[in-house]
Amino acid sequence: MNGLNTGIMGSGSYLPSKILTNADLENMVETSNEWIIERTGIRERRISEKNELNSDMAVQAAKMALKNSNVNPEELDLIIVSTITPDRLTPSTSCIVQGKLKAINAAAFDLSAACSGFIYALTTAKAFIESGNFNKVLVIGTEKLSSFVDWKDRSSCILFGDGAGAVVLSKNSEHSILNTYIRADGSESNLLRIPAGGSELPIDEKQLLLRTNFLKMEGKETFKLGVKSMTEAVLEVIHQAKLSLSDIALIIPHQANLRIIQAISDRLKFPSEKVFTNIERCGNTSAASVAIAFDEVLKKQIIKKNDYIVLVAFGAGTTVASLLLRW
Repeated sequence: MNGLNTGIMGSGSYLPSKILTNADLENMVETSNEWIIERTGIRERRISEKNELNSDMAVQAAKMALKNSNVNPEELDLIIVSTITPDRLTPSTSCIVQGKLKAINAAAFDLSAACSGFIYALTTAKAFIESGNFNKVLVIGTEKLSSFVDWKDRSSCILFGDGAGAVVLSKNSEHSILNTYIRADGSESNLLRIPAGGSELPIDEKQLLLRTNFLKMEGKETFKLGVKSMTEAVLEVIHQAKLSLSDIALIIPHQANLRIIQAISDRLKFPSEKVFTNIERCGNTSAASVAIAFDEVLKKQIIKKNDYIVLVAFGAGTTVASLLLRW
């Protein structure tokens, strides 16, 4: 790419200190620890305090990513925040983050692609950098899903947690993003949704009574489409690079459900020990999921120089995204 290849300089993540266990949920809704583990693989998730904003978590992850990249906030040209749980409808969470970081030279915008959002944002940042107009871009996936979960709905409240992950991208980095793949299927937009709160259904007394301001999910259909879409996305991004699955050192999937991850591994005939999971401790953190998992992989030094890594995610919209990285 004429010397403008894009790569990752460093990463960071943040998880709230409060842990919500399956035993805690047993006291909130009709469920059990055994049922949750069997259906989802989740044992606990992190929940932010009421006064801990989504932007606060984003800033904590960003500061760690900047530190690990040896980059000062004023060196940033752009901040992209992927989230479906913004502090406010406007202004963007990215602008709030920019202000808190004092990244005075950075443009900023939010990107909404649900659980695929972090990879969508990485793809967008890559294009900005390779246009030649940007040098250093901060990409953040951050979610405060606890504010949008219906804690009376036992089918969905067991799944979600809060947290944030971030990376700094630049030109000519050693750790290169080789290929990305993003797609959407709006015909399935009702599978995962928050019905009220937008211009279609502004929140009023009726909507509060109907509890339409909380996340709604069609679980079985989401499961099937998630497995199919992410399996195809892994194969597509590898095919683009003329590689095979045997060349891949690690797959880092969106942490939606352990059974989904296992089904993808089975379909690909890919060793489960080469598929990273942290869902048992973090739950589903939507756009933050892959970002948090990626940072954990680096902290644990699971990958080595020149390894090929695939990131893959599926989310509301519906959206799907994958990325091939050479470390």
